[in-house]
Amino acid sequence: MTFPDIFSAHDFDFIIPRWPVPAQVRAACTTRTGGASPAPYESLNLGDHVGDDPLAVSENRARLRRALSLPNEPRWLQQVHGVCAVDGADINVSCQADACFAAQANVVCAVLTADCLPLLLCDRAGTQVAAVHAGWRGLAHGIIESALDKFTATAADMLVWLGPAIGPQAFEVGEEVRAEFVAHASQAAAAFLPHGDRWLADIYTLARQRLGACGVTAVFGGEYCTYTDAARFYSYRRDGVTGRMASLIWIADRV
Repeated sequence: MTFPDIFSAHDFDFIIPRWPVPAQVRAACTTRTGGASPAPYESLNLGDHVGDDPLAVSENRARLRRALSLPNEPRWLQQVHGVCAVDGADINVSCQADACFAAQANVVCAVLTADCLPLLLCDRAGTQVAAVHAGWRGLAHGIIESALDKFTATAADMLVWLGPAIGPQAFEVGEEVRAEFVAHASQAAAAFLPHGDRWLADIYTLARQRLGACGVTAVFGGEYCTYTDAARFYSYRRDGVTGRMASLIWIADRV
């Protein structure tokens, strides 16, 4: 299967989201190709917490900056599956959070994933952006809502892109996961299909439901599966020891 939003530059592939953001808003999501990391992190691993050679990770991040012409080093977070959203302009070193917000130009918000759902958020005016890491725990406990709270725009003026995550045919969870979502909103039951004594969860649907409950309806993306597409994506569920992709968004100081 081919995807028209996957591009190549500087010998690695990345995804440019297809969504109607203003020209000054830049966004991208990396794939696993074109980096310096050896197996099992082959090859563009951007996570510095997964056991990869730090020199390889540093080289991969340098390649990322060059390929995307980033104005600054991304605000890398220590992601903890929580609900904390931070302002990227206020942090200089990695901090514990699962969403990064920016209302200033050249602040590069970033999250790392390998099955969890990355979301990129932007107001229609292109004055505020955010990157969100949503595993099932963060999603259930309100990370999307925390990120939206950073914006001054109304929900009707928000645009959201859902990046590569584990697909609905591969995301097996226990009854306790389903129960937590359904307890929050009965409509969440539609995002789970029985699978033996467990369930298959659709994290894309769950995210859209949460966004819809907040009044956000302009939602794009959500067509990938990290678990089944081993050539393009890292998957923790599939491989255990593996790398991480980055989803990034920033406001350029010139169009």
